[in-house]
This record gives sequence, structure tokens and C-alpha cells, in this order.
Amino acid sequence: MHKLLIANRGEIARRVIRTAHAMGIETVAVYSDADANAPHVREATQAVNIGPAEAAKSYLLPHRIIEAAQKTGADAVHPGYGFLSENADFARKLAEANIIFVGPPASAIDKMGLKDAAKALMKKAKVPVTPGYQGDDQSLQRLESAARSVGYPLLIKAVAGGGGKGMRRVDSEDEFAEALLAAKREGEASFGNDNVLIEKLIGCPRHVEVQVFADDHGNVVHLFERDCSLQRRHQKVIEEAPAPGLSDRTRAALGEAAVKAARAIDYRGAGTIEFILDTEQMDENGDNPFYFMEMNTRLQVEHPVTEFITGTDLVEWQIRVARGEALPLLQDDIAITGHSMEARLYAEDPESGFLPSTGTLARLAYPAESRSVRIDSGVEEGGEVSVHYDPMIAKIITHGPTRAAANDALVRALGETIVTGVKTNRAFLTRLVDTKAFRAGEVHTGFIEQHAEEIAPTTSIPAAAYIIAALAELQAGAVATSATMFSRFPGWRNNLPVDRFIDLYPVSSDPVHLTLRRDGDTFRISGLENAYSATGHWRTDTAFEAAIDDMLHSAVIIRSDGQIEVRLDGAVHNFALTAESQGGGAASDGSILAPMPGRILSLDVEEGQKVAAGDRLCVLEAMKMENRLSAPFAGTVTALNTAKDDQVAEGTMLMKIEAD
Repeated sequence: MHKLLIANRGEIARRVIRTAHAMGIETVAVYSDADANAPHVREATQAVNIGPAEAAKSYLLPHRIIEAAQKTGADAVHPGYGFLSENADFARKLAEANIIFVGPPASAIDKMGLKDAAKALMKKAKVPVTPGYQGDDQSLQRLESAARSVGYPLLIKAVAGGGGKGMRRVDSEDEFAEALLAAKREGEASFGNDNVLIEKLIGCPRHVEVQVFADDHGNVVHLFERDCSLQRRHQKVIEEAPAPGLSDRTRAALGEAAVKAARAIDYRGAGTIEFILDTEQMDENGDNPFYFMEMNTRLQVEHPVTEFITGTDLVEWQIRVARGEALPLLQDDIAITGHSMEARLYAEDPESGFLPSTGTLARLAYPAESRSVRIDSGVEEGGEVSVHYDPMIAKIITHGPTRAAANDALVRALGETIVTGVKTNRAFLTRLVDTKAFRAGEVHTGFIEQHAEEIAPTTSIPAAAYIIAALAELQAGAVATSATMFSRFPGWRNNLPVDRFIDLYPVSSDPVHLTLRRDGDTFRISGLENAYSATGHWRTDTAFEAAIDDMLHSAVIIRSDGQIEVRLDGAVHNFALTAESQGGGAASDGSILAPMPGRILSLDVEEGQKVAAGDRLCVLEAMKMENRLSAPFAGTVTALNTAKDDQVAEGTMLMKIEAD
């Protein structure tokens, strides 16, 4: 292998390029029109344009990838994850073109590609499988019958699914038919297959997965497990390794089951066996039972936490195995050192149902990388977050000698991360990993919902946050001097101290009008419940230090587009500097706006129709996920500006509701 083409984009493309270059292998990047200026294009030895921005017309076309490899003389292709990484036909076509596929055999991908067939194989291999139905009969009557046999609550899953797409929880028979149709639609849209399986719903599960590796010399090993239980809409948010709270027996049993699963399909390369751990049941030893869920026949997004605790480079292992070499280490040589955590930083708006946020990354800064902090990112400052691709900005990974140390490092790293230009889940992630329950390792897939109140942003704003915001704006030169604003004080005289004024508009409370009067080196600040004496100064372009009534406060300040964000004592406080910059709030006046670009999948109301609060108005399909838009209050649909199958831009007014 002398030249490796990476059939992917973003952070995984950069990740593969980094290891390949360290091994002395030249690289070829492929890119769509939207990615012409992306970092992975610049960092590769060569780059080839493969088509328009839409993935279906570029990254998902096998013949474009193969043509690019042949054109550049690449003798191997690394698929990354997503896109064509688990496409068996793509692996076969590469083999026909005498190009090495840095991945498993096509036969193994086939065997694990459909959840129902995979579960049947695992049953035969004596790997524990969740009770359910995986039959070929997909008629509504048969599926309803199977659902009654399994019992409610249950899960409907697209057999070709992943990442929560094509998955629906069903709590009663009345909900089954609608949930089934939605799961089938998503399965067809995302994977070209609308078949589903039905599975018993484990009440309080953990998602624990095992990293496996196999070579062509008969060696199969596991590199221990990762816990990926913290999820939102079935999408992983926080991952860690090793999984907290497992007994040695459970850890060993998981590893043995994963190796058994890999051997059963004659696997080669990197793979992940995903299990569901039932926290509500225990065996005679007091351990929780676990069941096979699926196998991902590729490298996982969360592979860095495994690399941290095992001291390995899994991409290097992939390349060596693809070249026909034996695994660098055997099972007895692999050990766990410390603990690692990973947070997925997304361009999304937690305050609007985590809908993706698109735009230009006006500012992007991370903590310095070190032996305990690693940043994997596919974008740079000034780059675009596009509607065409996954909105992940970066993975922030930490390591420490203990779980508590890794946790502390992750909280610090998230606190030092700065993104402006798009909304992100950074503050949400910080609150999440700093909860008492997470620090105690009490993780499960319903964690975020269970602790929603604790994770929610604070609505109480301390006086120090207002004062720091005002002082920071003042010293940044953004506040008008008293010379331009004395109309508010008609009794002003030349010999009075100079006053400065600033109005702050919190997101969730009344505006505050502060007066700052200079008194020597300090300011006397009024406008709050009490008067304060304060000084402050910038230590860096984001770090601000203030002494308020002789108490020292350190804060991180982010200023952007008439907004100021104050990170103080673990909480985040956002202020607008003018009333206009606050925005009107989604549907507060009855206007239903498209929260992101997409297609109107279904329209559930007509003009003149009465609706109750919470009624479904329409379903917007974006990034192959269905987003339900509901009535904010009871009223009448007075205007309807869209129709089924319309493509709409973000901010488009879809309809208007007049309150009763």
C-alpha cells in the first residue's frame, strides 16, 4: 500500500490522513463542491472533486470513488464511517478493480448489514439476543401479532437502520400502526429498505459496545468496552471507556461474546459489537444480563476513547491488517490504562429541540491538546456548517488516571471551547457531564430525560453576571459614553463624574438598565437590587477578571453580533445588548417558522382548522430525520403558506395560528 484514498470527509478524513502520513503513505482526499475549501482537502497529498454538495451525488457514489482512486493511482481506499463504510457492494467493486478495501470482507458486511439476519446469526453462535421478531413477513397483521407476543412497551427498528433512524418506541397497541409507518418511511429514506424488526424494550438499559479486531492469520481480539448510554433521540452524546460500574465477570463476558460474534462471521479489521445491558435485572452473581444489539462493521466515531485507554492507534491497525499483517498485539498484551471520555460538539440549538444550526463559524477555538486532551475536528474558523452533512463540529476527548480525573478534564475542556456564528450544544454538554449522577457513573439511555431539570439552563442570573457583562462591554469599547446619552439625565452638570450606561436583555427575564459611575479606579454600579463597587479587566481576549465588593470572579466572555455570553461558576448567562437582537421567539406570535431547511413530509392541517396546543401541524424532513412541528397554543390556522413535498428554507413562515 503506497497511496490511500479516503472516501469520506470532515474529522474522520483528517484522522485517517494523519496516521497514513505518519506511516509514510501518501493520501488522496475526495470532496464535493461544498467541501472545496475543507481542511481535509488541503491536508491530503492529492484531492479530487467527486460531484455536487448532495452526498447522494458525490460521497455516496461508488463509481466516483473508484474513478478517483484509479485516476490518482491509489491502491487502497479507507471508507471512514458513514457514507459507504458498510456498503458490501462498494467493497466488492473495489476488489474487482484490484483496490484494497481498508475494512472487512464484503461477506461480513452482508451478514451484519441487516439487523434481523444478524440476530439470527448471533443466536446460532450462542451470543445472547434480545427477545423479539425478525421475520420476513412484513404485513401489518403479522407485525401487530408479533408486537402482541413480545408485549408493550417495545421498539420498532429498521432492519438496515442505525443512529436512531427508522426506530420508534411504542407503548400501546393504539400507537403501533402510526409508529410502524413512520419507522418504515425513515428506513426507506435513509437506507432504501423499509423492513423492520420488533424487539422487547428493556426498561432502563445501558448501551455498552466492545471494540473488536481480527486479521487474516486467525487472530481475533477485543480492546475492551465503551459505554455510550448518554443519548438524545438515539444519537450518542457522551462516550467513555471503560464502562463504569461493570464487574470483572461482566467485562470478561462482554469481551468473550464480542470475539465469538466476530469469529462467527469470519471477520477482518475493526468492528464494534453493540450490546444492551439490562440494569433492572440481575443474575445469581448480581450482574446485569446483556444482549446483542447489532454490529458496526467499521471504525466507530467514538474510537478515540479506546485508543486513549489502550495506547493504540486503531487506524494504523486497520491499515496493517488490510496489508495482510498480523495484529500488532494479542489479547494478553492489551490492558486498560486510566479512563477516557468523549463529548460530541454539534452545531445545534438545545433551546429549540436540538435542531441543527447552519452558518459560518465566525470563531472557533479549543483547549490546547496534551496527553490528557485531544480534539478531532473536521472544520476550521471561517468554515461553513452545511445542511448537507452531519452538523458535528468536533469531538472533545479527555483522559485521566481515574474516571473522576477524565470527567474533570472534560468539564474544563468544554469550558475552554469557543464557537460563534452557529448555535451549539456546548453548554448543554458541560451541564450534562457535571451532574452529580453522571459523576457517580449512574448512566443509562434515559439519563438525559430523567435529569432534564438538572441539565436545563439556569434561569436565575446572579448580580455578578450582570456586572461582569457590563464591565466587559465597557472595556471592549462597545458602550456609548455619557456624552451621547445625557438626555436621560437632564440635570447633568460639567463637574459631575462621568457616567456610562448599558442595557442588558437576558433571554428569559426582564431587561436590566445599569449605570456605571467612575470613582477613581473603580465603578459604582446601580440598577440592580443593591449598589456595587467593582473593577474588572481582560486577561485574554476571552478571559475576564472582576473584583466585586472585594470578591474576585473569573469568567469566560464571548462577544458576538450584539450578544454577550458570560460563563461564570459553571453556569452560562446570555444577554442581548439591544431589544432587537433578542429575536422574537419561535411561534410566539402564532407564526410557525421552518426551524431548518428541509422537505414538508406531511401537512396535517388546513386553513381555517381549529387546533389544540400540542397538535401536530406538519412533519419536516431534514437530514433524513423527521421533525414534528406542533401548535404552540390553541387557536385557528389563519394562513397556510406551504404544501406537502415543498422544499423550504430555514425561517420560512409555513403557517400562522391565531390564538383563541
